[in-house]
Amino acid sequence: MNPIIKVENLSKQYRIGARQARYATLRESIVGTVRAPFKRLSRNGKSSDNTIWALKDVSFDVMPGETVGIVGSNGAGKSTLLKIMSRITDPTTGGIDLYGRVGSLLEVGTGFHPELTGRENIYLSGAILGMRKSEIDRKFDEIVAFAEVEEFIDTPMKHYSSGMYIRLAFAVAAHLESEILVIDEVLSVGDVRFQKRCLGKMSDVARNGRTVLFVSHNMGAVRALCSKGIYIKQGQLVCRSDIETIISTYLSEDKSSSSIIEWNDRDAPRSPEFCFRRAYILNDAGKCVESLDIRKEFSIVVEYEVSRPIKGLRIGFAMQTLEGISICGSNDPEGWPQFDRGPGTFTSRCTFPGYTLNTGTYLVNFTADEPPYHVPLIRTPFCLHFNVEDTIGHGPMKERLPGVLRPNLTWAVANIDTNKPSGRNLSNNVAQKSS
Repeated sequence: MNPIIKVENLSKQYRIGARQARYATLRESIVGTVRAPFKRLSRNGKSSDNTIWALKDVSFDVMPGETVGIVGSNGAGKSTLLKIMSRITDPTTGGIDLYGRVGSLLEVGTGFHPELTGRENIYLSGAILGMRKSEIDRKFDEIVAFAEVEEFIDTPMKHYSSGMYIRLAFAVAAHLESEILVIDEVLSVGDVRFQKRCLGKMSDVARNGRTVLFVSHNMGAVRALCSKGIYIKQGQLVCRSDIETIISTYLSEDKSSSSIIEWNDRDAPRSPEFCFRRAYILNDAGKCVESLDIRKEFSIVVEYEVSRPIKGLRIGFAMQTLEGISICGSNDPEGWPQFDRGPGTFTSRCTFPGYTLNTGTYLVNFTADEPPYHVPLIRTPFCLHFNVEDTIGHGPMKERLPGVLRPNLTWAVANIDTNKPSGRNLSNNVAQKSS
């Protein structure tokens, strides 16, 4: 099978610090030509303009029907890649071969005019995206119903809210009968219900054999929609792999989230008498790791310094999924008013038994508080992350089960007709295998 998208040695350079070009008169052009050699001499041949490479020698292929998540930090070059793919801007070197029609949604209300009504803008935006009038006529009712703007369809769009803008813009792009759908981080402005509908629509698009490229900082949405991933860092392609590997690699290299946190004196979360120093994950063998076996116990450890005695100091953490779902929180048992802690360096360690968390990636933050109201002295962001993996599963056992917990439950099977036990007690995981 041939790729539907082929990116070869793609680079894009931008000039920063340059003045906006304007139309010059004949006199200004002549004077500028005469002055040019003297300007070069005054700068000793150096240009006053700076350039940056938004993309540098990026190459990859996308096969038909793939759903590809593109991840990376702000300024990595993700949006530039999609703009070149959508023919909004030209590459400096290299190129992209597209073997199909592209529908793109890169900014809120792309192709919309605020003075036109919603109805008129559907036809305008559809035409810009390459839809024929007959195609828009056929899809019109479906677009309006998906965007939920029936009451306002004949109202000028300058009276629409940003949410209504994005709903209608996405509805037009998603209903374009294109082979390739390109979505940038625009869904974040919609409400949660609409975001779920958008993900559902993109999943339907992918199941119909169309190719989807999705840029987002929401790793939960990327994981839910995409099977493949691309990680771009500082304009260069770091890796292209399955989406779990891409997310894990991105998080492990992202400074805002790491499997081992070591705070220095300058950036340590602190108060006048307390500061966090280090946080990490230990496996059942006491080794500092970022990936854990679902069957084994593990520990969350945080190190901190206390410069003066704090009565009732309490250290805690909270855990959530990449989707932002809160899982649990806990505080160490020594946080009672009668106990002083400090001065000195301490570690607090919380141990989880095996078969607690489901497979996936989890984020942890840390807090320190003291009586009487346990108002946090320090609260870190969700800075520590780790992965839980099923290292020996196969078949149905290798698949991710629903939910964030995966306890090792016991099942009992009995024959109802004879009212006799079957003689087999099966754990949840063995039952999964046998089913």
